[in-house]
Amino acid sequence: MGRRNKAYVKDLHQQAYDRLTGMQAFGQSKTEAMANGTEKDKIFSFNTYQAYWKHTKYFIKYIKEQHPECTTLKSARKYVNEWLQARTDQDLSAWTVQLEAKAMGKLYGIEPDDDNYFHPPRRNREDIKRSRGDRVRDKHFSKTNNDELIKFCKGTGLRRGELGELRGKDLVSREQIEAEIAQLESRTPAELTPADTKRLSMLRDTWLFREEYFAHVRRGKGGRERLSPIIGPNAEQIIRRFQETPAEEKVWQHIHQSADIHSYRAEYATAIYKAYARPLEEIPYDGVNQGTGRNYQSAVYTCRKDEAGRKLDKAAMLVCSKALGHNRISVVADNYLRGL
Repeated sequence: MGRRNKAYVKDLHQQAYDRLTGMQAFGQSKTEAMANGTEKDKIFSFNTYQAYWKHTKYFIKYIKEQHPECTTLKSARKYVNEWLQARTDQDLSAWTVQLEAKAMGKLYGIEPDDDNYFHPPRRNREDIKRSRGDRVRDKHFSKTNNDELIKFCKGTGLRRGELGELRGKDLVSREQIEAEIAQLESRTPAELTPADTKRLSMLRDTWLFREEYFAHVRRGKGGRERLSPIIGPNAEQIIRRFQETPAEEKVWQHIHQSADIHSYRAEYATAIYKAYARPLEEIPYDGVNQGTGRNYQSAVYTCRKDEAGRKLDKAAMLVCSKALGHNRISVVADNYLRGL
């Protein structure tokens, strides 16, 4: 008697796991995949994979509880929108439901322009619950006992994972940066490897900043490397923390789980923007609208959605974006700048 096909004995959990792990394309070029049309079946970031897998498991749990007759991913697909609506009805944030819709889209190959794609509630700034006001977790976090950590975060703008990987050797001075730039620029283009060219670009990004010391993030979001300027009134204390940490040891052995890292990162971003932003009235009207014939400021960013009409200096936003490790200035406007 032949063996049964193993595909039919895998439970939903294993089927979903196999599906998502089969999409892993960490380190591969998303740009190339988009060019050849294969990006729909790939997940390029480990953090994205973790997020999708986490919320897919919530979906699998729902199916097992509400529709136990479904034993395959194919049969469960028709309940995707039912589950997403149930999640919306639970008063989850629009951000969470949006993420879950994307996770289901990836799992089942449902595109945002498909008729069956679930459209979650609009995401508005005033609805953000994270890092706004006092939270329950704040009761378990002493700002006094964690004063140095808070100052460090506000002066470097690093993510939680980046803080955890930071070593004593990751303090870099502008003098070191300029020396390495000169060394790389002394070579001919043919002598530079792709890795050399990429590193040279990262080093040159520091020309955007006025600061003298930087925190070297070796692997940030999406695997990107960057140098984040150390800013603010506590810069000397932060630099000293680096210098007093042995080269291969972690700068922070423990990061309190209730530390509001995103809030500190937002303060860092806002401080950088304020330091580099030009008065809007001083930015020239250097563009001409083809439709109306009116002049406009091409270097001014106009916010949308709930911040519609607010204007920002694109040059300062770029500086801020590079410091945070993002590629799009719109992310800075939508998620970090506060109180301007």
